[in-house]
Amino acid sequence: MAKVEKVDGRVKKYLDEAGYERWSRSHVTVNRGRMMTSNIAECINGCLVDARQLPVLGFLEEARILFGSWNCKNREIASYTKETLGRKFEEMLIINASKCSKMKNSFFSVYEGGIRYIVCLERKNCSCGRLQHDEIPCAHAMTVLKKKNIKDVHHTILITINLMH
Repeated sequence: MAKVEKVDGRVKKYLDEAGYERWSRSHVTVNRGRMMTSNIAECINGCLVDARQLPVLGFLEEARILFGSWNCKNREIASYTKETLGRKFEEMLIINASKCSKMKNSFFSVYEGGIRYIVCLERKNCSCGRLQHDEIPCAHAMTVLKKKNIKDVHHTILITINLMH
């Protein structure tokens, strides 16, 4: 800190006021995965260069797609690892798994030809309008049903038709 003060006393004062635990790995109060870096922000900015030209909603959609693809890729990679996370994180995962089993996701995004369609199985509608109009699952709803590993799609269609009437 003496070297920092020699360069600029304001920086030393700022770092002192911020607290060592905020910027020094040796004083941090939580486990941050042994890595403290801002490179992720730079990576995100680099990946969204073209998206910055879009209107706000378009930009946010591109960011959502980017993060979704990263999460899928990382989940796939992580599924092959045999390492443990440590007791604290394993316990957190067990609690989160228990909580998520009580939640449900009824909205799904389906992309066709660069267009996003929103499917809600609970309300039995799709933004394309075919599910409500035809009263049988449209191609987008079928995509969701298959992704949810519903094996007997024809049986599901019959149940859906009966519930609509």
